[in-house]
Amino acid sequence: MRLLLTADTHLPKRARHLPAELLADIETADVVLHAGDWVDVATLDLLEARAARLLGVHGNNDGPELRARLPEVARAELGGLRFGVVHETGPAQGRERRCEERFPDLDVLVFGHSHIPWDSTAPGGLRLLNPGSPTDRRRQPYRTYMTAVVTGGALAEVRLHRLSPRHPVGSGTP
Repeated sequence: MRLLLTADTHLPKRARHLPAELLADIETADVVLHAGDWVDVATLDLLEARAARLLGVHGNNDGPELRARLPEVARAELGGLRFGVVHETGPAQGRERRCEERFPDLDVLVFGHSHIPWDSTAPGGLRLLNPGSPTDRRRQPYRTYMTAVVTGGALAEVRLHRLSPRHPVGSGTP
């Protein structure tokens, strides 16, 4: 089972559209997990139309219309693993312990909010993944998203995708 993990799309505030690389990978994913801060309903509609299956949550920048359609926490069994998706997990310091206490029934937790990619495993085995943001790199060198494969009840091939730089408006290049 092929997964695509994204968060913090912030359209149209941080970009006018989702990157072509991300959209192409959505088409080949079995499940797309979005960890909140969509900002506009059109992005949710687009992912619902393109993704074979979408598991998403709302974030702190999502208004009433998105909050009405998306939960704060989403859970699903995918390929024998128990996944959870949430937007915010608090500061990096102590994250593994806090998340393990809050989500003792999960194998993998996908989160967003910071726009900073994260991949760690808590002492009890909970895998924590933040795909960063495909539209707003914040203090990071690249805009990012993740893909992973679930096979034989295990998470494999977790890959952070670095997106090509955007070209300045008026440069003649998209």
